[in-house]
Amino acid sequence: MLAIVLVVTAACGSGKPNQLNYPVQPFEYMNQDEQMVSLTDLQGKVWLANFIFTYCETVCPTMTVNMAELQKRLKSAGVEAELISFSVDPERDTPAALRSYLEKFDVDFTNWNALTGYTFDEIKSFILRSFKAPISNDAASDQVIHGTAFYLVDQSGTVVAKYDGMENTPYDKIVRDVKALQG
Repeated sequence: MLAIVLVVTAACGSGKPNQLNYPVQPFEYMNQDEQMVSLTDLQGKVWLANFIFTYCETVCPTMTVNMAELQKRLKSAGVEAELISFSVDPERDTPAALRSYLEKFDVDFTNWNALTGYTFDEIKSFILRSFKAPISNDAASDQVIHGTAFYLVDQSGTVVAKYDGMENTPYDKIVRDVKALQG
C-alpha cells in the first residue's frame, strides 16, 4: 500500500521541476541592444533558453513563434521569467540582425535577450557543456544543426527541465514549472 501512495505522490509532480541537473557555465555575451548579459545578471531569476539563428530555414522560425507565445502566456499569468536565445551562427548574427529577426515576431524585449558575440566553437562548447545539446555546422549547406528544446534554468543557474520547442510545446506545464520554481 505504501508503494502505491509513493508512486501516486511522485506521479502528481507536486514539487519543483528537477528532471535535469546541468549547471550553466559562466558566460557574458552581447544582446540585440549591444548590452552585455551574463550568467551573473541572471542569478536569482528563473529563465528559459533556446538556440536559434537568423538565417535558419527550418526550425528557428517555429521555435521563435512558440517562444513568443510562451512569453505572452507567462505575462498573462503574471509570471516573471527571462527568455534567452543564444545564436548558433554568431558570425552572421550581429546584434542588429538579432533585433530585426525578433521584431518580426512582435516580441517584448523587456525580458527577452538574443545573445551573440562569440565564435562558433565557443558557443558549441558552451551549449554542449551547459545544456548537453547537439550543435554542428551542416556540411551540405550554410545552416547550423542544433537542438529544438526550450530549457528551464533555476535561480542558481542550473538547467532543471527541457521541453519541446517545436511541436506540442507544453505552454501550461512550462508556466506551472516556472511558478513552482518561484515558490
